[in-house]
Amino acid sequence: MSGVVVTNPPKADPEDVEALAAYGVATVSEAMGRTGLLGPEIRPVQQGVRVAGTAVTVLSWPGDNLMIHAAVEQCGEGDILVVTTTSPSTDGMFGELFATALQRRGVRGLVTGAGIRDTQELREMGFAAWSRAVSAQGTVKATGGSVNVPVAVDGRVIRPGDVIVADDDGVVVVPREQARQVADACEAREQKEAATRAAFVEGQLGLDRYGLREKLKQLGVTYQPYEEYAAGERT
Repeated sequence: MSGVVVTNPPKADPEDVEALAAYGVATVSEAMGRTGLLGPEIRPVQQGVRVAGTAVTVLSWPGDNLMIHAAVEQCGEGDILVVTTTSPSTDGMFGELFATALQRRGVRGLVTGAGIRDTQELREMGFAAWSRAVSAQGTVKATGGSVNVPVAVDGRVIRPGDVIVADDDGVVVVPREQARQVADACEAREQKEAATRAAFVEGQLGLDRYGLREKLKQLGVTYQPYEEYAAGERT
């Protein structure tokens, strides 16, 4: 397998990335019309951490982390490394030594469709990671691949320079050209949710705030006293 290392790809504006960092993965996905999410199998190895950054992408051969070494050189302040493989793999392709090198370069975290290891060390050093698997199984460095090319994780295409937002709920990707638009939509959604939250604190029901009583009626859902319901079950 041959490959290519693409240098200096376009990236989302850092100000737009920082704006998106204020919002959770669920909010960002909803603001994009319920799109952009990676699959629920991509899970964090830590809790209570949210990061946002620009993607540096890696396409590797299964069980081979050579191209991650090549990718480290292409990473810089504010990036998130995104690693996938040409076919499914759960091998521990990434660990504490990679994290040390990336942390030195200002990288904010890792997202991989494969496996990682040294999870305790990653938590202790404060390097955030999301992966499909945790495995002590190591890898080789023998096969070419590519860096900073479009990759796919769970069918979601991620291009170099796209924005990755990740937290306890998972991972979402924002196309780099849409970063400001999505950040603005997130702010509007947060304001709307704040008003709804205040209404719920005051005792309003979602049935009334969202106009759902009529929806229940249209769907044929009825209200029935327990005695009447129980009597009907006995007949």
